Amino acid sequence: MTVLSVNVNKIAVLRNSRGGREPDLRTAAQTCIDAGAGGITVHPRPDRRHVRPDDVRVLGGLCRGRVEFNIEGNGFAPARDGYPGLLALVAETRPAQCTLVPDSDGQITSDHGFDLRADAPRLKLLIAELKARGTRVSLFMDADAADIERAAELGAERVELYTGPYAEGFARGDYARELDACARSAERVRAVGLGVNAGHDLNQANLGALKQAIPFLAEVSIGHALIGEALYAGLAPTVQAYLKILDT
Repeated sequence: MTVLSVNVNKIAVLRNSRGGREPDLRTAAQTCIDAGAGGITVHPRPDRRHVRPDDVRVLGGLCRGRVEFNIEGNGFAPARDGYPGLLALVAETRPAQCTLVPDSDGQITSDHGFDLRADAPRLKLLIAELKARGTRVSLFMDADAADIERAAELGAERVELYTGPYAEGFARGDYARELDACARSAERVRAVGLGVNAGHDLNQANLGALKQAIPFLAEVSIGHALIGEALYAGLAPTVQAYLKILDT
């Protein structure tokens, strides 16, 4: 069974554009959970442009003992005013999973995975610290990364495949190579004993082919497209539509 973890960052973007509390992030996450989502994902960034530290605390409490809570972020980004840092948020909220992503402060969205040749030494220390807090660690990796197996040596328990290139190929109608890269990398990750997650630009149109190519997917994290589709169909029905795709 592949877990659908709904990324609620875009709900926070809408709220922040006006100020105040609406739309309410907790109510949105509760709606997703009631509709059958197995997890909630947040990606708090230091500039607090969408999900903020207080949101992480609220959603961590909502998810605890019910569904998986997944915090994404750059564990090397320093704390600053209003942002305590990824490790501090993990320590406070005890998520089921922390997905480490190598994004810089100025990135609009994550657009590449880790280079383990360059990042391995400090990642190993960070992963050990996160695991010591009882949190599963997933590394965000490009689907064609030559060193993807090294994630196991560093102590990670899962790899999240960056599916942006696959989604772009799907939109063009020419995605066979990108899908094959995802499938082959997933097999390599599974061969070293790690679980396989996937995320970025997945939607109702392209998710089915990915799941068919990687039937053992542990989790997909979907936010941007799901929230956009929910504007037309409603949040609960959209979550249920994704679950139906994952169940086929």
